[in-house]
Amino acid sequence: MASSAAPARPPFPEFPRDFLWGVSTSAHQIEGAADERGASVWDAFTAVPGNVKDGSTAAVACDHYHRYREDVALVRDLGVDAYRFSVSWPRVLPTGAGAVNPAGLDFYDRLVDELCAAGVRPVPTLFHWDTPLVVQQAGGWLNRRTAEKFAEYAAVVAARIGDRVTKWITLNEPAEHTLLGHALGQHAPGERLLFDALPAAHHQLLAHGLAVRALRAAGARDIGIANSHGPTWPASGAEDDTAAADFYDLLLNRLFADPLLLGAYPEGIGELMPSRDLAADLKVISEPLDWYGINFYQPTKVGAPLPEGTAAEFAGVTLPPELPFSPRPIDGYPVTAFGWPVVPDALPELLAVFRDRYGDRLPPLVITENGCSYDGLDDQDRIAYLDGHLRALHGALESGADVRGYFVWSLIDNFEWAEGYRQRFGLVHVDHATQVRTPKASYHWLRETLRARRP
Repeated sequence: MASSAAPARPPFPEFPRDFLWGVSTSAHQIEGAADERGASVWDAFTAVPGNVKDGSTAAVACDHYHRYREDVALVRDLGVDAYRFSVSWPRVLPTGAGAVNPAGLDFYDRLVDELCAAGVRPVPTLFHWDTPLVVQQAGGWLNRRTAEKFAEYAAVVAARIGDRVTKWITLNEPAEHTLLGHALGQHAPGERLLFDALPAAHHQLLAHGLAVRALRAAGARDIGIANSHGPTWPASGAEDDTAAADFYDLLLNRLFADPLLLGAYPEGIGELMPSRDLAADLKVISEPLDWYGINFYQPTKVGAPLPEGTAAEFAGVTLPPELPFSPRPIDGYPVTAFGWPVVPDALPELLAVFRDRYGDRLPPLVITENGCSYDGLDDQDRIAYLDGHLRALHGALESGADVRGYFVWSLIDNFEWAEGYRQRFGLVHVDHATQVRTPKASYHWLRETLRARRP
């Protein structure tokens, strides 16, 4: 399958024998079967013309709900150890609380059984942005009660599949869900609150802590979270650029890591949070983790706000001019089909920052997402991306980084949120008209790479 033009590469480095290899997906992006679950904020968001760039929805997506056995076979044949999927909250609890949808729980029961039978470790994520619409209509993540409902939902899932699941993730990327969904309105639920979106951040973190307690009460172990992080580079050494970069780093990195790992918000942030007893909330939020997940894609270069009337963009999103920072292009590196710079050395840089910043408060790490969007079946650019990042990660391990696993995003081409089906992150191509799955060159490369390192 590999192209004859594929570049020669040095031998792949040896990772620890107990290093966990996996692939990731999320429920709303692949499951489909929208009429067999409760409505989510993304169903409402995609129904509004213009919210999704190609006008598509995830009503069918990859039809994983009906084709999960085929997809588990792809995971098994790939030779990874683990499959990270997400549980759809509205599929299990259509109104977010109360009556359970038995068919929804049955689906995840079957999926976990299928994975176990294939020798693949199931790693469920309890929340990957698909808030039940009824919960949103009651205030969503701006309402403290949502955190409590989430913990109740976590207990329901653990009671059903916890006997076979030995690794859990509470939330996926609360930073992006806060920024894009609540501050900038580019993702569901489409709120444009700017800094008034901070309560959504606090309530997601509180939900995480409450879910950790609920999972442990149900006998679960090996619990983590998947937070997105990346190095922040100042546009220059000028004071206004470094100050802007520091502020951006605070909002996208420290705001979502400090409370979890240090039990405190960065200075000046805590008083903005909606809590009558912030110390008590932080005690819940900072429940000890067994491991900490990092979703890594790219570094961000940030400078002071651009001159009035100049539009700034971040990951394809036009930013409002009143923000006190402005992301800038990173020149000199190749870019993905999404326009994201490919900078493998930024991953060990980030890991070093975390080790320096959190010290002995930092639990073992797992790279819970890393991947790229490219078109075509002979995706040599994706192979180069993964190869480069894995070599950089190996170098970080040799320098002392305590990273225990790595998950590729994503197993299959999926519904890429506001991009619709325009961006293809999968190791496996999906023809969304026919649902035919075709492994790409990158799938075969990863399979052979993993096969070569096994006894």
